[in-house]
Amino acid sequence: MQAMPHVLLVEDEPAIADTLVYALETECFTVTHALTGTDALAAAILGNFDFAILDIGLPDMTGLEVCRRLREISAIPVLFLTARDGELDRILGLELGGDDYVTKPFSPREIVARVRAILRRSAPTAQTSAAAAPTSLHHDAATMRIHCLGTPLDLTAHEYKLLLVLMKQPGRVFTRDQLLDQAWQDPGAVTDRTVDAHIKSIRSKLRATRGGAENLIETRRGLGYSLVQKS
Repeated sequence: MQAMPHVLLVEDEPAIADTLVYALETECFTVTHALTGTDALAAAILGNFDFAILDIGLPDMTGLEVCRRLREISAIPVLFLTARDGELDRILGLELGGDDYVTKPFSPREIVARVRAILRRSAPTAQTSAAAAPTSLHHDAATMRIHCLGTPLDLTAHEYKLLLVLMKQPGRVFTRDQLLDQAWQDPGAVTDRTVDAHIKSIRSKLRATRGGAENLIETRRGLGYSLVQKS
């Protein structure tokens, strides 16, 4: 029997939290509710979550800060909730590795639908296989982790999605727009420089493994990026 997805809900307004908990549990999600960012991070360290819903306006720290710290230990998808429709907050949230952004007031059913849609997009596809990737990289579909030369990479959600897109078709050159379309839910909310920043971060994490693996990602000037077979 398949386990129910486990959602970490971080919301300090009881009325909103109770409504979301009820909506999610009605749709067969397991929910852990935290009132503060501190409690949420403590739960994230101890628990095994599939998704996080973060209110930006928390009493002890912002949801953006919670996301930044969460990304140090987990690549689970993140949905932001906020009472403000500020472009800066939205961009910062997406840059930090958020997958979606919803402004209050909202429909609990809409939140559930967005969570399901993001989980579907985040799940590995049947097309992904170890044979399709360069021998230096291996994708573990069950744990949604990518290993480089046997070492698991500590990737954010968007870094994971970007590298997985490249791994599916090694040698193919992807433009920045193509990578945005495949790794971001709302590619229009970020710029092509966002891709550059995430590729730079991925290369840094590849560099931390042995063998100069950062060279696996090739920059094609004026075109985009591709994954090359390491000889």
